[in-house]
Amino acid sequence: MGAHALTPAPEGIAMTSLSWKGTWHGLAPAGLPHQRARTILRHTGGIVRGKFPSRKTGRMVHHEGLLELDAIYHFETSPLILAYTEQPETIQYPDGNRLRRYTPDFELFLADGSSVLVEIKPAELATKDETKHKLDRIAEHLTRIDRVFVVLTDRQLRVEPRLGNLRWIYHQAPRIRPSLLKCDVALERLAVHFPASIQATKEVLTPVGLDPLSLLMAGRLTCNLDHPVDFDTQLHLSQENDHAWFRLSDRFGF
Repeated sequence: MGAHALTPAPEGIAMTSLSWKGTWHGLAPAGLPHQRARTILRHTGGIVRGKFPSRKTGRMVHHEGLLELDAIYHFETSPLILAYTEQPETIQYPDGNRLRRYTPDFELFLADGSSVLVEIKPAELATKDETKHKLDRIAEHLTRIDRVFVVLTDRQLRVEPRLGNLRWIYHQAPRIRPSLLKCDVALERLAVHFPASIQATKEVLTPVGLDPLSLLMAGRLTCNLDHPVDFDTQLHLSQENDHAWFRLSDRFGF
């Protein structure tokens, strides 16, 4: 599966629908079953909507806007996120004397067994009074019912070279993810070769049917995401269980 490029619509031009082009090779014909809680019946405005061929879910994941697409690259490559789904449920929350409805953009299922409801918003919009009021009421309600709620903006999602690195890693990695047991057994035997470049690691792992980028996404190998990643980038054996090297923020836990 090759990389695909998406570009924002030129100023004043509305692009309302964009889908990944290519042959879908999911984990199964239907992947993980999911029915979105909110479906767009009529596309309007300038939001770029599309579908992403998710390896973690084994199906096409819908996204609304390029910022959500950027978030998906984080979700797909993070060893802290086991699975995720878009528009998972619609909740009702109180706002003064009114009861309002809200559908989160995503729900993340983390490696520690917890889950997080996520809203994706441009920072400029998230700080506007009306939007901030809404998000604050939603957060208050979800806290009361013991649900974790996080707002992610371009300030977390569009940090370079991190985002570019995640895109590169995702599209360079093989489609099928190896089992963690296979990764652990191989790395225990090959530990003497590390640290090593991605290219050198590839040469060591290919004979045992593994690749370095899948092991990066599994959290078994680490690299510095704050510098541009290429085949000369040095990889290290992971020495930590909480994958702090990958987290968007300590505050989020993923």
